[in-house]
Amino acid sequence: MEREPQQAEQQAYQPRAPLMELVEWLADAVAPADFPETTLRWRNDRAAAGIGLAELSDADWVRHFARFEPLADTLPGPLALRYHGHQFRVYNPEIGDGRGFTFAQMRDGRGRLLELGTKGSGRTPHSRTADGRLTLKGAVRELLATEMLEALGVNTSKTFSIVETGEELVRGDEPSPTRSAVLVRLSHGHIRIGTFQRLAALEERDHMAQLVAYCLREFPGPLPPADAPGRDEPAVILLHQVVERLADLAASWMVAGFVHGVLNTDNMNVTGESFDYGPWRWLPEWNPGFTAAYFDHAGLYAFGRQPEALYWNCGQLAMALRTLADGAPLLAALERFGPLYMANIRRRWLWRLGLASLGEERDTAVVAASEAAMSESGASPDAFFHRHRHGRAAEGALAVALADFQPTGDPLDSDEAPPSLVIDQVERIWTAIAERDDWQPLTAQVAAIRSFGERLGPAPQAAGHAEPGAATTHSSPRPAI
Repeated sequence: MEREPQQAEQQAYQPRAPLMELVEWLADAVAPADFPETTLRWRNDRAAAGIGLAELSDADWVRHFARFEPLADTLPGPLALRYHGHQFRVYNPEIGDGRGFTFAQMRDGRGRLLELGTKGSGRTPHSRTADGRLTLKGAVRELLATEMLEALGVNTSKTFSIVETGEELVRGDEPSPTRSAVLVRLSHGHIRIGTFQRLAALEERDHMAQLVAYCLREFPGPLPPADAPGRDEPAVILLHQVVERLADLAASWMVAGFVHGVLNTDNMNVTGESFDYGPWRWLPEWNPGFTAAYFDHAGLYAFGRQPEALYWNCGQLAMALRTLADGAPLLAALERFGPLYMANIRRRWLWRLGLASLGEERDTAVVAASEAAMSESGASPDAFFHRHRHGRAAEGALAVALADFQPTGDPLDSDEAPPSLVIDQVERIWTAIAERDDWQPLTAQVAAIRSFGERLGPAPQAAGHAEPGAATTHSSPRPAI
């Protein structure tokens, strides 16, 4: 395995285990699979430096992240979390971690709680008829998705480790048998909307209150607006924070031209992180009806319906939190989703164009003109934003909309095309691995994505809660952006 250069200052390892406070009713202790082989294919030293683990040798890395020997002073062993969820809007009480578990918690250099969780680590009590495994291709795809989303300013889990495991897997949706892997992801937490739905369904009010308190303590966020009803109630505070996070997540996917594919409530993390990447795609052209999952026959989670899906999921969290709070203050929190979403669209759109805001009306006009230009030209969002960075090469209505906007002065004026993860590029990278065991195209693509992200710079701060006295009437997300 080729080691990446370490690009982050090494932090001290700060193990924690707050999840143990909830484990009796939240999770099941499980054993990892005993894999026949463990070949290290990827280690994210940049992320590892942030939690004090970049100095591990490759042998120790495999020992902890493929054989899952516990890290010091954190969780004593793997925990498969329990949850329910709506899958394509049909409620399913038989879900839970079926091929993954949480196995470590720690603080980063900023004091934030982080977790290491798995995908493909073996069967659990929630596996049902599945084998608990992950294909190597699935792991490679998740690495590409997380790296590109991070570069584009999306709040995403990070692919921390990929170890090939030497098993031949049979899958109905790709050529089989195929190679296997176990993936470790780094994220702030794995508490889902479906986690709350399970407690509501089981009428576990005390446990629901404990979980709300845990989330507010470990994933802190701003208080609701000063005029929000019930703003001192923990359940109401949590819903406000989740609405803010998921409104920004929806906007970030849309501006990235990204289609997650499966937006069930068990795939919605209350931290607002994008995670659990399966049939994702990047748009080859601007098309609100584009779907990523071949099994999404009705287009429920099509590109243009993603904001609606996340709003609907917030509604399911509100229904679960009725266990603890009255409906009116929860509804008031939900009504903020639309305005917050649109504010984040404008903020992120101007950031990708490298332009400073001129206010809501002018910024909204730029978004509308850009959508029209992409629809007419058939350009992908990546190509569009690169071509018109700093307002260059604009014509017609787009040129009128961009008049008077000032560049932000960043270094992305190169003629070099930005990295792309349209499906043909992803398949070329995988073919090199599958047919020749050539990992260089993957390594090169990750390096290009990281360089692009560094030059693009961080996205500006998310739109926060409404100012006191702001309107609270609901504005539904638009079908496209």
